[in-house]
Amino acid sequence: MNTQNNKQERKHSKEWFEALIIAAIFATILRIFVVESYRIPTGSMERTLLAGDFLFVNKFVYGPKVPFSDIRLPGLHPVNRGEIIVFKYPKDPSLNYIKRCIALSGDTVEIHDSQLLVNKKVVPLPEHGQFIGNRVPAGEADYMIFPQYSNYNKDNYGPLRVPKTGDVIRLTPANFTTYSSLIANEGHEVSLMGRQVFIDGSPAGEYTVRENYYFAMGDNRDNSLDSRFWGFLPEKFILGQALMVYWSWNPDLSLLTDPVNKLASIRWNRPGMMVH
Repeated sequence: MNTQNNKQERKHSKEWFEALIIAAIFATILRIFVVESYRIPTGSMERTLLAGDFLFVNKFVYGPKVPFSDIRLPGLHPVNRGEIIVFKYPKDPSLNYIKRCIALSGDTVEIHDSQLLVNKKVVPLPEHGQFIGNRVPAGEADYMIFPQYSNYNKDNYGPLRVPKTGDVIRLTPANFTTYSSLIANEGHEVSLMGRQVFIDGSPAGEYTVRENYYFAMGDNRDNSLDSRFWGFLPEKFILGQALMVYWSWNPDLSLLTDPVNKLASIRWNRPGMMVH
């Protein structure tokens, strides 16, 4: 009798173990190809998204990427202007960033007195976006702004064309800082010696772009480390589209050291909010 019970227990344990393994496999597949959780770490998207928001990111919509490769599977549609996207930070791909895509490959970006224009058309600040800092006059260069050594600043920028596949760029010392990181991103060694640009050790007067690029900005325009500072966003770094907030609380409080105030900081009006 005991032997029979032991066999039944082992059978049930095996079935539970197999169920857990299958569930873990499906959860991993969903996380890689369909939807993933993301936490908002900073205020660069305020007041659209708040620091401490937790949201789901739709990785299927643009086509999920095959792990450990740059291969992208077919998606529902390409990235559209105005969509909030999650992507690998081009300066450090181990970090994930979230911004609004304000310009696509082939678009021209300009900012005049804080007013954004794409292809000469005014793009209003998103409904919940904000400005919180002082305005910087035109011609007052910011050394932190992309491209380096330009006279651009956060409030007066461009015009700058976002590269797309097939663009042929004439390379000069004047635009070296604009395109050197792009060329390096596409797998080449690029350098400037005197007034001559070199690619993979050979003189180069032009370069044909192999990938599509985008321009991303935060809705909190005065507190956002975005494309104005680090440049073009490669398509291969885009992970997905922000979908929905499922949890939100104050990120500055600790659940371990201050559990009462941490729980009291839960923003009950935000879970279930769709991201636009």
